[in-house]
Amino acid sequence: MILRSLLLACCLALPVLSPAFAADADDASVQAPTRLDASVVKILSSLRPPNHFQPWNKSNTQEISGSGVIIEGKRILTNAHVVNYASQIQVQGHQGGDKYPARVVAIARGMDLALLKLDDESFFDKRPPMPRADKLPAVRDAVFAMGFPMSVNSLSITKGIVSRVEFTNLGAGVSGLRLQVDAAINPGNSGGPAVADNKMIGIAYATQGNAQNIGYIIPNAEIDLFLADVADGRYDGKPALWDVFQALESPALRSFLQVGREVQGVVVHKPYRTDADYPLKEMDVVTHIGDTPIDNQGMIALDANTRVIFRYRVQQIARNGKVPLTVLRGGKTLKVEVPVTSERPALITDLKGEYPSYFIYGPIVFGRATTEFLNNLSGSQSWWQLSTYDASPLVTRRMAMPDANRQELVVVCSSFFPHKLVRGYGNRFTSVVYSINEVPVKSLRHLVELLRDAKDEMIVIRFDQREGETIVLPRREVLASTDAILAENGIRAQASADMLAVWQAKAAAGR
Repeated sequence: MILRSLLLACCLALPVLSPAFAADADDASVQAPTRLDASVVKILSSLRPPNHFQPWNKSNTQEISGSGVIIEGKRILTNAHVVNYASQIQVQGHQGGDKYPARVVAIARGMDLALLKLDDESFFDKRPPMPRADKLPAVRDAVFAMGFPMSVNSLSITKGIVSRVEFTNLGAGVSGLRLQVDAAINPGNSGGPAVADNKMIGIAYATQGNAQNIGYIIPNAEIDLFLADVADGRYDGKPALWDVFQALESPALRSFLQVGREVQGVVVHKPYRTDADYPLKEMDVVTHIGDTPIDNQGMIALDANTRVIFRYRVQQIARNGKVPLTVLRGGKTLKVEVPVTSERPALITDLKGEYPSYFIYGPIVFGRATTEFLNNLSGSQSWWQLSTYDASPLVTRRMAMPDANRQELVVVCSSFFPHKLVRGYGNRFTSVVYSINEVPVKSLRHLVELLRDAKDEMIVIRFDQREGETIVLPRREVLASTDAILAENGIRAQASADMLAVWQAKAAAGR
């Protein structure tokens, strides 16, 4: 089994997910939280998320509600997805009353955490910070969720049981510790505190969409990392190992590596880098991370009853961009320091809270392939066809790294606008552009430059997929048609500001 650096969770399909813990517990000695109500707040957000299939359109405002918790420093902690792309945020106390304007002062979209501040800090006069526990709850411990599910105005307190502790993907390629609870999740509770023994043990953030009574909590261990990171006013991100490992369970594999039964660890399947200076090599056996032993399934012990993937230790012991590992190579034990980074370069990346770039050329809209674009395609007929028939780079090269020849994937990100120029062609929505007039396309910027500087009578667009067709367009007719197409479809700008600057860079010279 491959122990990958990115363990995909299927729990973030909705923009606001919120736990309302309804599991019963027979232990009458477990008491509901007391005197903590004033530390829980309702958050009202006006969001303007991007439209990934109509990137010029920013008019789709969504009014949502979530929950938050007051922490030290007169700050409010909530989920990133409650306030991401917010044009307005308001905070309200647990008994209703006035709504106070708030602003985001720090956000970690991958960890799904955000910090809010209020200009009017009188809100906190009778609302103290909630105390936080300094240890993880154990499996089978009772926890209580506090928040405002389903947009209700009164505080709700419900119960659940911790069923698992795991280190997995929290979102946007960032892994972290999370608690699984056997509980229902309702919109509006996202960002509200989970409490045990009258102390916060984390905040609720998601549910597993295809199952009942499975919810998730981001524990204090992750929250404390986030707060420490943003103490200087900037979020730098969590360090991570990007190598791929495999379990050391096969007797044949052990024999091949000449490793005795006493050796425990995981095997380096694919090093992150293959240059001579990189400290990990293919078929190295990694036995320890720091001083912590790794078992043959790649797990380490948190306590007598809890084990998680060894990558969890990276975020705790990494120093100066490196993490210490012990490896067995050719019968010799070596101490190495492996570089760790908060991001892995890839052809397809996430937007980091920005709006997507685009460029309209006649009836065709080009854009970058992003994680969000692909997530919005998942489950659709288009995604099924890309996966099954087209061998599209959106599938086959999703985790590929950029190089000098290809820095990102450029896609037709919207359906063709109706126009005679594309009559006779099939719709190329989601197709990855390979070349313009036989020149391979490196990036969206490069595509705009190629179209801007083209002098040929015809523009030949080839796509990088098994199925599909080549599109040939008369260049002058495309240029002459673009303004009319924009007007007919109510589009103000031919391109996003960054791509429009590229397109107009040589406008004085003519095209």
